[in-house]
Amino acid sequence: MGVDDFGPRSTVRTAGQRARAGAPRLLVAGAGIAGPALAHWLHRRGAEVTVVERAPGLRPGGQAVDARGIAKEAIRRMGLDAAVRAACTDTAGAHTVDEHGRVLQTVRAEDDGGDGFIADIEILRGDLSRVLHEDTRDGVEYVFGDRIASLAQDADGVDVVFAGGARRRFELVIGADGPYSELRAMAFGPHERFLRPLGHVLAFYSVPNEFGLDRWLLEYQDQASGRSVLLRPIQDATRAMAMFYSAAGDFDVDHRDVAAQKRLLRERMAGLGWLAPEILAHVDDTPDFYLDQVAQVVMDRWSNGRVGLLGDAAFCSSPMSGQGTGLALVGAYVLAGELAAAGWDPAAGFARYETLMRPFVEANQEIGRLNARTREVRGPDAEPLPDFSGAWFADLLTRAINGVDLPDYAGVPDSAPPPRR
Repeated sequence: MGVDDFGPRSTVRTAGQRARAGAPRLLVAGAGIAGPALAHWLHRRGAEVTVVERAPGLRPGGQAVDARGIAKEAIRRMGLDAAVRAACTDTAGAHTVDEHGRVLQTVRAEDDGGDGFIADIEILRGDLSRVLHEDTRDGVEYVFGDRIASLAQDADGVDVVFAGGARRRFELVIGADGPYSELRAMAFGPHERFLRPLGHVLAFYSVPNEFGLDRWLLEYQDQASGRSVLLRPIQDATRAMAMFYSAAGDFDVDHRDVAAQKRLLRERMAGLGWLAPEILAHVDDTPDFYLDQVAQVVMDRWSNGRVGLLGDAAFCSSPMSGQGTGLALVGAYVLAGELAAAGWDPAAGFARYETLMRPFVEANQEIGRLNARTREVRGPDAEPLPDFSGAWFADLLTRAINGVDLPDYAGVPDSAPPPRR
């Protein structure tokens, strides 16, 4: 079936897309970060790629995300290092402050070779999504405002029915549609089987920069209640990004009910000091409010026949790890490379992808769990925290940042333009 079957919400195929009519046809669900990154590599490996996104367009803003260690190499191999760095937040470092704004502790972006708490590649999620979309839109078919309604797979392919009414067939379908992945629910089972809450709630939204914020992130932590509030700089110096953490408690709010989420945030943050009241005053006029429980996605396999998963849909490590974006970028490179190296055979390609990625994923999920524990209110009978100065933690950090070797895929097709001389 042709692209016109999608109707007016569809993009139009370019000549380059039409020229790949004999290539394997792959469908990717989700146009955030993992989806367009995977589309980049699938296209370069010779596939005809369609990305479907239920939102009407790219989602701007969002929290700042980081690329560390091997994820920076994945960006370099994409040829996007300059574009990504040009869109970075340019955060100099972070200050932990008391309720009066006095600095208690400082870390800098150059600490740990740029792979520390503040990474030297730090970019708003929406800005990274835009860079990836601009890189792929001429060779990849994007369909916004639609979603997969149902699918049925057989030995040779997957028949997909879209909510807009179109029916199409693909060789493979990949879900890169986040921790509440609709595709995962269809092919693997309900969310409750895979989501592992870490006991915290995270909220963030942009606010006017009326606080004199420059290139430094500021964080205030209320040790007695376990709550914290952060302000971080973004490229638009007239605005800032605010973030709130609190214990989850009896959290029971639908992740799409924004009004209920805002009420919950006000209730949870009542009485919090420093700049919290002034930041909360903007909660109703912000364009990009987000709140949800902090959770990981834990699965014993990331594929089912011709359907696979990538990024948060497969192995969300939670914002507590600071590595979700790195996992998505590295996973996209490995998944596309292994599928192409296997001649697009799903059993072999998906198996090798899991073998390479799982230790990397597990190290980052452990980092997320440990960080969540450090934010808990410590009662007198609480289990002691581990000694983070030990060699075991240094080894864990190494595995979390550089815990996978990126294959060269020398024998796999690559349509990337030759490097400039």
